[in-house]
Amino acid sequence: MAADLHCHTKMSDGSVGIDEVVLLAKTHGIPTIAVTDHDTFAGSTRAKIFGDRHGVEVLSGAEFSTVDPATGRKAHILCYLCDNTDRLEGLCKRISDRRRRASCIMIQKVMRLYPITAEMIMRRAQGSTNIYKQHIMHALVDAGYASDIFGETYYKLFNSKVGLAYYPVRYPDVHDVIRQVHEAGGVAVLAHPGEYDSYDLLEQLARDHEIEGVEVWHPRNKPGDEERFMATAKKYSLVMTGGTDFHGMYTKNKTPIGTCLTPDEQINELKKAKVKLSK
Repeated sequence: MAADLHCHTKMSDGSVGIDEVVLLAKTHGIPTIAVTDHDTFAGSTRAKIFGDRHGVEVLSGAEFSTVDPATGRKAHILCYLCDNTDRLEGLCKRISDRRRRASCIMIQKVMRLYPITAEMIMRRAQGSTNIYKQHIMHALVDAGYASDIFGETYYKLFNSKVGLAYYPVRYPDVHDVIRQVHEAGGVAVLAHPGEYDSYDLLEQLARDHEIEGVEVWHPRNKPGDEERFMATAKKYSLVMTGGTDFHGMYTKNKTPIGTCLTPDEQINELKKAKVKLSK
């Protein structure tokens, strides 16, 4: 048995409802999941209630987008088993407000290029705590202006270097976010370090005891990443987590729940890390 500790729902940038994520896990025979929506714990709170009814353990979680001040690159922090999520409401709101501002600018740019309405986009973002590029692309697909969510049109519009509609979100400092996660009683795990070339950041965060874990098993790992992350985890006694980073249809490649999992012994290590932080 194992757990999928990285799942997104419609509360952020996933296409699947909270209840559906839990039922997909149950149908797949996965006894434990973590709902880790961006900048909100609402998804995991509701999923836990639904999971209790259906025999699926749901660990509380959220994912925070941050920036590494040393490189200017993005880094994602997964927060697990947080006792006092209310202490992170300010952080969630700040990131969410910045994300919404950027999204509104991008929507205006897209509407100058394609004859779609803001209402079409908002309808596809209904139920989410924010508006994401996936919602804009969903509207473009439904209107017939794109053939898929993450294809040629997405690159043309939202590539961070040449995208015609791209507008950056100003994310908080990774070290500050980790500190706030710890102050709220959460376990901090660096998500998919390979995706943003965060190898040096992982080493630094591990060496300085800023994080408790690293996401070792992830669908977008590059060749050699898993072995590299495992070696770092063993060197610094980090928890090793795994998750699908499930987004439903809002993903480039097919990745059903259970594509990447966390072994049972590492789930136990995650819970032990939580106990250590509580002392």
